[in-house]
Amino acid sequence: MKRLAVALVALPLLAGCVPQQQYQQEVQQNQQLLYMNQTYENLNKNLESEVKNDQVEIKQLKDRLQVTMVNDILFSEGGYEVGRQGVEVLAKVAPSLQNLNGKEVVIEGYTDNLPVEGALRNRFPTNWELSAARACNVVRHLQSQGIDPAMLAAEGFGEYRPIASNDTPEGRHKNRRINIVIEDRDR
Repeated sequence: MKRLAVALVALPLLAGCVPQQQYQQEVQQNQQLLYMNQTYENLNKNLESEVKNDQVEIKQLKDRLQVTMVNDILFSEGGYEVGRQGVEVLAKVAPSLQNLNGKEVVIEGYTDNLPVEGALRNRFPTNWELSAARACNVVRHLQSQGIDPAMLAAEGFGEYRPIASNDTPEGRHKNRRINIVIEDRDR
């Protein structure tokens, strides 16, 4: 009778248990979400003035963070090398990218639909090459700030993924941007 009572008490306790592997996975997911929340808060704090001036937008979607920067904060008009202001802004971003375990940082370059003109056209025949060069220069700059190059990637999308109409100067301004995307490496 005593054994039956112990068994009856132990049965509900065992029914609520989860396998160790599942438990560890859930703990890790919670830690990653906490880490992403903390990174989001740090980026918002470090880039507060740029966010207020509509130069930077920070979005969090569960296990993905995206920092969108208008081109003119990073590059001169039509340029592709990170300028003085860009160096200052990326210096505010770099500390949040240190020691990312299991994450990758993808730098995405975008342009408007106006063709590349002047001397730049010799180097960049289309907006694809220009957007890729901008993304690569941001990657190189982040690497120079101590970010592990094994977790960095650059992608150029040119004019083909607009977020606004290219029919107005305001829309073209929004389309010329760099996204810094932090996400799980295993995606």
